[in-house]
Amino acid sequence: MTKIRTINDLQNLLDQELSWRFKEIASLKLLVRRSEKLASSTAVRAAIPLLYGHWEGFIKNSATFYLRFVNGQSLKYSELASCFVVFGLKKKINDIDSSKASETSIAAVEFLMNELSQTANMKIDSAIRTEFNLSSKVFVNILSSIGFGTEGYEARFNLIDESLLKRRNYIAHGEYLDVEADGFRELADEILNMLRWFKTDIENAASLEQYRKSA
Repeated sequence: MTKIRTINDLQNLLDQELSWRFKEIASLKLLVRRSEKLASSTAVRAAIPLLYGHWEGFIKNSATFYLRFVNGQSLKYSELASCFVVFGLKKKINDIDSSKASETSIAAVEFLMNELSQTANMKIDSAIRTEFNLSSKVFVNILSSIGFGTEGYEARFNLIDESLLKRRNYIAHGEYLDVEADGFRELADEILNMLRWFKTDIENAASLEQYRKSA
C-alpha cells in the first residue's frame, strides 16, 4: 500500500473520496424527487441503504487515509499522540489477552520500554472498524481512536441512530417503512454536511500536526 506522505496527497484522496459520493447522493435525491408522483416510497426505501453505505464508507476510508498519512510521517512512537501508539501496540495487547504465556507479556513490556524510540509502524489494516453498523457510539469510538473530539457532531447523534441507521436496518431486514421524499432529502443533506465536516477535521488535524504528542 502506497504511503500518504504529504498533506497534498491526503487532500487529493479525500477530495476524490467525497466527490464521487457527493455526485451519487445528489443523483439519489434527484431520483427520489422524480419518483414522488409514482413510486416515491419505493425510491426512498431503495435510497436509504445507499445513503447509509456512503456514510459508513466515507468515514472508514477517510479515517484510514488519515492513519496512513500519520504513518507516512516517519515519526517515532514517542513523538505521536497516545491514540496512535495504540495502533502499534494493539496486536501485543490482544496477544496478552488471549495468551497465558509469560513471553507474550514480556514482549509487550519490551515494546513499551524499547520500541517507543523506534519509527512508528502502525497496523492500519482493519484499524478503523465500523462493525457494519456505524452508530453514533461506533462513530465516537472512531473519533477517539484518531484523536478527534465529538463536540461538532453530538447534535447529530440522534439523526445517525434513528433517522439513518434504524431506517436502514428496518429496510435491510425486509420491514416496511414509509419515508417521505422531503424527509429523505433533508437526511441526505445532513449526512453530506457531516461528511464535509469530517473531511475538514482531518485536513485541519493534518495541517496543525495534531497527531503529534503534546509538549
